Amino acid sequence: MDDLRDKYIKLIADAGDESTLEDLRVQAVGKKGEISLQMRELGKMSAEERQVMGPRLNALKDEINSALAAKREALADAALDERLRGEWLDVTLPARGRRAGTIHPISQVTEEVTAIFADMGFAVAEGPQVESDWHNFDALNIPGHHPARAEMDTFYMHRAEGDERPPHVLRTHTSPVQIRSMELQGAPIRVICPGRVYRADYDQTHTPMFHQVEGLALDTDISMANLKWTLEEFVKAFFEVDDVELRFRASHFPFTEPSAEVDIRCSWEGGQLKVGEGDDWLEILGSGMVHPNVLRAGGINPNVHQGFAFGMGIDRLAMLKYGIPDLRAFFDSDLRWLRHYGFASLDVPTLHGGLSR
Repeated sequence: MDDLRDKYIKLIADAGDESTLEDLRVQAVGKKGEISLQMRELGKMSAEERQVMGPRLNALKDEINSALAAKREALADAALDERLRGEWLDVTLPARGRRAGTIHPISQVTEEVTAIFADMGFAVAEGPQVESDWHNFDALNIPGHHPARAEMDTFYMHRAEGDERPPHVLRTHTSPVQIRSMELQGAPIRVICPGRVYRADYDQTHTPMFHQVEGLALDTDISMANLKWTLEEFVKAFFEVDDVELRFRASHFPFTEPSAEVDIRCSWEGGQLKVGEGDDWLEILGSGMVHPNVLRAGGINPNVHQGFAFGMGIDRLAMLKYGIPDLRAFFDSDLRWLRHYGFASLDVPTLHGGLSR
């Protein structure tokens, strides 16, 4: 045992790297190491011999393990010293200037949209992102067989096996906030509902999580004319143009009747969007008069009150206004992209001061 001790203590002391040290550990105290094999021989000894040899072998094993640990720590200290010598930093050098943070285009456009509709008397309403199946679909007159309710399009929350309660979903639009606002406030009402929504889609113009803003106005004498004026004023203010032409195309949405897709006249000269001129048309949103079934679901009497609703993608508005080609870049967290497209943090969008500077 003295020979084993002297042998391994010297080898450990001479080890120059972690790999050599690990090899020595295996040779000495590993499962098939020399000291481990010696300990297996204890079973062949008499009781008196085991009383003598057992403690000596255990002491030897502990000494070798202690030597290994000490050498490992010494190697780590030496590596750190070497690194500190090579990676020094002169703390007396001037510091780099701090860069001011920037506002993400989605946050900027959300503030712009809010400022415009606030000027028209719309309040901001919010709701949960994890919604009940009833608020997200049934209350909005979306039938059970509608494609939007399929699992390939909607993210359903996990339910335990045998749970018979109605499912919850990651909301697929911000329309449930309209239902909750009607339940809470009743009519008349005038709100916009900006927020995150989720759908199972991913390509250059779609992502699984994106942002929408929807509007709702209810009163006793609201018509499609009010909707048309509201959207015209919004588009002129948002794109900062003096005049704009909108085109309403008949469409179908379960929650509005009649329903209309809305296009704006524009041109794409040199790949740049110009709103209010040219011979092209660009679809920007969906709208219509709120369906009586939706009013009833929100606790509103459709024989007394009526109104309009509309919805548009905040991400799409940002792409159109600021020339951003790929929706996926919004969520890449690339600092270069954020510095290029970001906005000054203290420039709050206002109609009198300018939405984007």
